[in-house]
Amino acid sequence: MELFHKILKTAVEGGASDVHIKPDAPVVYRISSQLVEAEMNQQPDEQWLGNVIDNIVPQQFKTKLNDDREIDFSYHVPEIGRFRTNCYQHLGKWCLAMRYVIAEVPEIDSLGLPEVIKSIAEEHRGIVLVAGTTGCGKSTTLAGMIDHINTTQKRHIITIEDPVEYVFKDNNCIIEQREIGLDTPSYEHSLKHVMRQDPDVIMVGEMRDAISFRAAMSAADTGHLVLSTLHTIDAPQSISRVLDFFPADERESVRKQMIGTLKAIICQRMTVRKDGNVIPAIEIMINTPTISKLINENRLEKLHVAIETGTDDGMQNFNQSLFQLVKDDIITKEEALEKATNPQALEMNFKGIFLSEGNRILN
Repeated sequence: MELFHKILKTAVEGGASDVHIKPDAPVVYRISSQLVEAEMNQQPDEQWLGNVIDNIVPQQFKTKLNDDREIDFSYHVPEIGRFRTNCYQHLGKWCLAMRYVIAEVPEIDSLGLPEVIKSIAEEHRGIVLVAGTTGCGKSTTLAGMIDHINTTQKRHIITIEDPVEYVFKDNNCIIEQREIGLDTPSYEHSLKHVMRQDPDVIMVGEMRDAISFRAAMSAADTGHLVLSTLHTIDAPQSISRVLDFFPADERESVRKQMIGTLKAIICQRMTVRKDGNVIPAIEIMINTPTISKLINENRLEKLHVAIETGTDDGMQNFNQSLFQLVKDDIITKEEALEKATNPQALEMNFKGIFLSEGNRILN
């Protein structure tokens, strides 16, 4: 275990976000979105990695690991840090993918997020989804929002996570964190009982199915703020993904109910700053009357335009976010164009040309 902990310590000291370990291959770190091989005299072998896994997998998860061949859990090493860990198999051999979770809960002002996200976090009811691909910082944004609530309001917050990442300390709020497999058997079971625990804010690690989203809508209907994540590429696609959770004959009623419960969707893409660190480009869709009308009429293809033209309501699309990051000299034009939804339109923006048919289309 000494070598294993040295690998993790090197990752933390080197600024790595992720550690990848598989037998008979170099240990690989992800640093500033780039994969970097660790310099080691000897590569991990199958026996060594099997011993590591036997030591780090919690006892209550070992039966599930043998049955499912993969498991998520959190692993904490004193004086090194906490890691969100996935143990899985590759060609019949055990592997590890570990995400370093910074011990200090981030203050929302340190994350480079638009100010409107503070206002969204201060809402007292409704569903707020933070969307994006793996590794785009969804969990960090949620942590910043919860820390903002904890700093500015007196509320009871319950998180349901798989596994727990950031560990919060009570400030103005009472916060309880429940880990799937450790504190509760499943999202479904926890969501069924959480309403009896007098919450004001419920954070669900991920919206995975119809059961979890129906529970979220029920909680929002009764005056609770529900925060969660989705694996989608933009805000409009998030609506479609949620509807796809449900059978075709239920989607119409779910869409109608969503109009009254959805508060906002925040979607992220991670970009590399000029200084080598990372910062998210942010798309924000707020459930304004225009957005509600488009969802109600099932005109989801027009949501992109409504977001682009909704800047007065605090909305912005990815191109607008990337343009501002370049204007503020935070990222390069090349990085912005690589991450843009519409690179051609963004290129025109850089040349001072701004074209939008938004008002005509919406009218």
